[in-house]
Amino acid sequence: MPRAHNLMSTLGKKISLFVRDIYKTNGPIHLHEPILDNDDVERVSDIVRSGMVSSVGAEVNDFANLVGEYVGAEDAVCTVNGTAALHVALRAIGVTEGDLVLTQPLSFVATCNAIRYCGADPIFIDISKSTLSMCPIALSDWLEENSFIDDLGLCRHTASRRIIRACLPVHVFGHPSDLNKIMVALNKYNIPFLEDAAEALGSFAKGLHVGQIGALAAISFNGNKIITTGGGGCLVGKRTLIDKAKHLIDVAKAGNPISYFHDAVGFNYRMPNLNAGLGCSQFKKLENILKEKRKIADCYAEFFDRFNVAFVREPHDCRSNYWLNAIICESPEQRNELIDETHAENVFTRPAWHLLSGLPPYQKSIKGALTNANYLVPRLLNLPSGPPRI
Repeated sequence: MPRAHNLMSTLGKKISLFVRDIYKTNGPIHLHEPILDNDDVERVSDIVRSGMVSSVGAEVNDFANLVGEYVGAEDAVCTVNGTAALHVALRAIGVTEGDLVLTQPLSFVATCNAIRYCGADPIFIDISKSTLSMCPIALSDWLEENSFIDDLGLCRHTASRRIIRACLPVHVFGHPSDLNKIMVALNKYNIPFLEDAAEALGSFAKGLHVGQIGALAAISFNGNKIITTGGGGCLVGKRTLIDKAKHLIDVAKAGNPISYFHDAVGFNYRMPNLNAGLGCSQFKKLENILKEKRKIADCYAEFFDRFNVAFVREPHDCRSNYWLNAIICESPEQRNELIDETHAENVFTRPAWHLLSGLPPYQKSIKGALTNANYLVPRLLNLPSGPPRI
C-alpha cells in the first residue's frame, strides 16, 4: 500500500507521489505502457525465422480463436487495427451511404470515423454519469421525439427521412455500457446495434464478457491496450456476420483461391501473422494483467476517497478491466491545474478526448441534448493505469 504524503502539498503533488509509490520508479510514468517480455520476443523471433510474417500463417487464426473463446462469441476474425474492425462491422450489418448511426460524443475519434467511412453520419446521444457510455434514457427519449417506423419496418429520422441503420455504444475506459437497457430502447425501433469494445477486453457485465449482446463487437490491440499486437484489432460476434466480415477484410476475394476475382469493394484489413504471434504470447499474461490493474484501481479509489474526489468505479453488476482509471474533478480549472502539476513531476495524466460532436468534421451532425457529456468531459482526468512489470 502506498505511503501517506505531506498534507501541505498540492493535490497534484500528492497524486504524483502516490503514483510513484504504485509504480516504484523515479522515471517518467506514462498513461498505459505495454508489458513486453522475453516470451514475446521469442514468439515474434520464431515467426520472423519462419518467414510467415504476412497475413498467411497459423497464428492469425490461433489468436482470433483465443479472443473469440475468451469473449464467448460464436466466431472471431482479426484485423489490422481496431478502426478497421469497426468499419467492417458497420458494413457487415448493412450501414451504407446516406444512413445514420446512433452513437455517443465521448469516445476516440475512430468511432465516428468508421461511421463516416461508410458514407453515413453519426447521431450523438448523451452519456450516462454511471457508465460514461450511451444513456439508455436519453436514447429512448431522442428516438421517441425524433424518429418513426416506415412501412418497411425501418426506423427513420423524422426531419430528414434518413434511415437510422444501427447504434454504436462505446465501453468507455473499459467500463461496460448498460447494453440490456439500450437493447430494450432499440428493439422498439428495429435498430440493430454493435459494440465498440476497443478498450474493454476483460470487462464483464452481469457475468457475460462484453461483445455477447450486440450483433458484433470490435476490440483493439493497439500498443496502449490491455494486451497488444502492436497494431491490431479483432471482430467478434454472430457467425453469419463474421463470415461477411471475413470476406470484406480479405479484399472481397471470391472463387478460386489462386485467382484474383473480387465480387465487391473489399478492404485489405488482414492482421499480419507477425502481429498475431505477439498477440498469442501476450494473451498468456491477460489474467495477471487484469488482476494487477484491479489492484491499482482499488488503490486509487481509496486514495481519492480521502480527498473527496470522485473516482470512476465500475458500473453496478459489472467487472471492469479498468483500462484507464479516471477521476471527475470539481471544475475544468481544477482538472487543468492537476494536469500541469502532475506533468511537472513527469507523471503523465491526461484529459479525456474532445467531445466528438465538437470536432470540425462532426460539428453539424445531429445531436440530442448532451447535458451529461458537456458537464463531465471537461472535468474528466485519466490517471496512469498500466500494470506494473509482472
